[in-house]
Amino acid sequence: MQMASEEGQEAQVLEVRGLQAPIRAWCDLVCPEDLRPGMVPPCPGAGSPANGGLGGAGPHPLFSSSVGILSAGAEISISPEPAQPAEGDNVTLVVRGLSGDVLAHSWYAGPTLSLSYLVASYIVSTGDETPGPSHTGREAVRPDGSLAIWGVLPRHSGTYILQTLNRQLQTEVGYGHVQVYEILAPPVVTANNTELVEHRDTLRLACSSPSAAEARWFFNGDTLPVAARLGLSPDGRVLTRHGVRREEAGAYQCEVWNPVSASRSEPLNLTVYFGPERVAILQDSTTRTGCTIRLDFNTSLTLRCVARSCPEPEYVWAFNGRALQEGPDHLDISSMTSAQEGTYTCIAKNPKTLLSGSASVVVRLSAAAVTMMIVPVPPTPTEGQDVTLTVQGYPKDLLVYAWYRGPASEPNRLLSQLPSGNWIAGPAHSGREVGFANCSLLVQKLNLTDAGRYMLKTVTLQGKTDTLEVELQVARECGGGGRTRGQNRLGLPPRLGNPPKDQDSSS
Repeated sequence: MQMASEEGQEAQVLEVRGLQAPIRAWCDLVCPEDLRPGMVPPCPGAGSPANGGLGGAGPHPLFSSSVGILSAGAEISISPEPAQPAEGDNVTLVVRGLSGDVLAHSWYAGPTLSLSYLVASYIVSTGDETPGPSHTGREAVRPDGSLAIWGVLPRHSGTYILQTLNRQLQTEVGYGHVQVYEILAPPVVTANNTELVEHRDTLRLACSSPSAAEARWFFNGDTLPVAARLGLSPDGRVLTRHGVRREEAGAYQCEVWNPVSASRSEPLNLTVYFGPERVAILQDSTTRTGCTIRLDFNTSLTLRCVARSCPEPEYVWAFNGRALQEGPDHLDISSMTSAQEGTYTCIAKNPKTLLSGSASVVVRLSAAAVTMMIVPVPPTPTEGQDVTLTVQGYPKDLLVYAWYRGPASEPNRLLSQLPSGNWIAGPAHSGREVGFANCSLLVQKLNLTDAGRYMLKTVTLQGKTDTLEVELQVARECGGGGRTRGQNRLGLPPRLGNPPKDQDSSS
């Protein structure tokens, strides 16, 4: 019990020791005249801590509980100016509502009137200031009781207490608070991955900053509206999206802020891969997917493949299920013939999502082109060149065909194709003629005598027989003027049907 009593006395001494120096200085000025007779010792320090004094021989009424040394004044208010100081500002803790004739001020930077929190004590009559344990070298007490702090730092934030002493040896206490805001450095945004696949990957962005300031997000320069589908951590520093979407690709920034400062990170660019989707085939900017395109014989066509995809897909073209080429987004069909009729397919492949899509069109000869015709390619070959008598619209149910040099008679037969697909030479074969499955005839190394009339005879599986002829022109190798023997003088197209009866093999 005696030990507990001693500890209590020591606590009381520490509690008022912050006022010891100003009280002692004040007593030197006013004692003993202003004290009532019989009060001994006349000044603090005459008693010892064991006797209840501050070093003297006996107790002093100044510290007795009846004087009310620690009474709190409800009227004192303390407010910082500026109200929201930034790091490095000069701040004044302005005091209002002081009452009575104040003799001394004591400032504390802490939650209680503890000597360890004492910043400084100030004697009004002499202007003497005594720094305390919490003095940082930046504080000064002004005559009106205000506390000035130069170049505040974040560690100056907290509760401040002012204790005053008047001539009646009564104290008043006021409380204030200072929040010093730091000048913020730019944060840094990091991501689990900056290249994501739509609907498959999870986006996770983290905002890193040494400051505990609040954080907010920006997307492509605008404030990010954090919808319910976007997950934000309680401190606002982590942004999460499961099954990221393509519209979430762009530049992300994080900003930390407080009432006096804001700092934004460098943008972090996010790419979201998707597709391919909506694969389509265009002809002259018109979508033809799933359609049938009809072309005239010997005309050209360019098909272009498009798709919505990130990144741009790789393209593969196929004809009737057989791969043609890989790489370009377009396919050129030149010199349309029946051999090029069929289904053309574009396959788009995304190397990032590993997905693919396709579109197809059907290309056919036009109805007019289906009428069987013979077209020399080239139209007017030169002596020494090869020429192909290309057959347009040959019967699909062909059984056999035969080519003749002149009228359709056995002595004039060049070659015939059998149902087996093989062709055999006829009496008029010169060794330079070759037949093809589409009824076309190749004549190699032309000479001037090859000019003239050629006739094709076809027989279908139903027994239908058609005869078609064409007049071949051969130009001289030197490019000289006159028409060669056997030229079509009227420039008419090849004729269908049987040759006129009055023509013979010499024509």
